[in-house]
Amino acid sequence: MSLTITQVKQLLQAPTVSPETLAQLAQDERKGVQQALKSFTKQQEKLAAKKAAFLARLSFERDLRQHGYQAIAGIDEVGRGPLAGPVVAAAVILPVDCDLLEVNDSKQLSLKKREELFTKIQAEALAIGIGIQDQDVIDRVNIYQATKLAMMEAVEKLAIPADYLLLDAMKLDLPLPQTSLIKGDARSVSIAAASIIAKVTRDHLMADYDKLYPGYGFAHNAGYGTAEHLAGLAAEGITPIHRKTFAPVKEYL
Repeated sequence: MSLTITQVKQLLQAPTVSPETLAQLAQDERKGVQQALKSFTKQQEKLAAKKAAFLARLSFERDLRQHGYQAIAGIDEVGRGPLAGPVVAAAVILPVDCDLLEVNDSKQLSLKKREELFTKIQAEALAIGIGIQDQDVIDRVNIYQATKLAMMEAVEKLAIPADYLLLDAMKLDLPLPQTSLIKGDARSVSIAAASIIAKVTRDHLMADYDKLYPGYGFAHNAGYGTAEHLAGLAAEGITPIHRKTFAPVKEYL
């Protein structure tokens, strides 16, 4: 007895479908079966493209492993531009067989997807280090130097010592071989993983600050100079987490 359309759809949702089964379904002239098969084929094409893109984003890591490096840390930061809050950096060492197809530049991902991948990266990573430099450090040494300090702190906090660093458009004063990649968070899975860890970590921090300092929208704007944030500055003045060397914050001192 032939399968019902519902059974065919369930069959095509299995983790693997044999070529023999697909060939049999291709001979089934029912419109519902052909539509299900067409949908399945499109999904497989999308998955194949996603896997190819993932492998391309692993090219730097693969090449470095062929040259003997094992603990390759991707490093990225978030929080250079906000008017308030810290700059946060993350360093992530991934295993050779990581299964992180959807890990990409955190700016290209939705809030929900970043949260999902944040958990998945934590489960799969061999080591994660996080560096945080607050507004006082930023005001004292400038945002660029504070970013470097946060990145170096993240590297130092790795449970497994890194033997190579992949960074997003940055070089660190550390005695480790390293490569700086322009738009690295879109070109390297390790850097992309670090960008997600840094972004979600900072967003959580800013959500906590929103409870301490309501009226600025920190939970929504992460400290960036949105209309809500600027209105809060005008109405309430600056908070202890504002960067006093950043305009327009310094205008309210």
